[in-house]
Amino acid sequence: MGEVLGKIEKPQVEKYRGERKIYLVPLVYLPKEIPAELREIIDAYWQEAEQQVRGLEQKLGPAKKIYHESLAVGGDAGLSMLEKFYEKSFPMVKERVGHGATLEALEDMELFTEVMDWGNCLQVVVGHRAFEVLSRLYREASEKRYEHISRRIDQTLGSKEAGLLFIREDHGVQFPQDIQVFYVSPPSLDKIHRFIREKIVRRQDDRG
Repeated sequence: MGEVLGKIEKPQVEKYRGERKIYLVPLVYLPKEIPAELREIIDAYWQEAEQQVRGLEQKLGPAKKIYHESLAVGGDAGLSMLEKFYEKSFPMVKERVGHGATLEALEDMELFTEVMDWGNCLQVVVGHRAFEVLSRLYREASEKRYEHISRRIDQTLGSKEAGLLFIREDHGVQFPQDIQVFYVSPPSLDKIHRFIREKIVRRQDDRG
């Protein structure tokens, strides 16, 4: 069970300093073309995420290792990919790498692309039998992928170190027992969810 930012009791701070830690920032995936109102909420989300991560780093120590979903390479090559495909999380990563943190390779690209392929197939399949088969293949590939991610973090996060992980909210990673996970939860995240829910309801009403 991970900790939520803001609920770390003062007596626990020293305890956590002696453990391996992950500060987990949920990635928000949305289409490029979105309403201006939602874009403002997303901008606020990333500002709040930065503030909350800074708060954790001040209390528990700076992130020494950076992990980002979809990256099968680290270092400068990984940073270049983030700049190209993840403009919102890139500044947070770049700043910390500039202060000595290491951007690590997180994914096995073969597993990552397999999960993406099965997921895309599930978006278009019609028949029930085919859906069951594809769902099983997607689930099995996802489990292997999450196991790989857990191993990568376990292998690269040093004793008493803190890491910063960017990954989607509905991930299935089971972290090693000696790693304490702190979930970053900016207020704007709820606003994003609410905006999307209301948009779906409006669409259903329009169709009805």
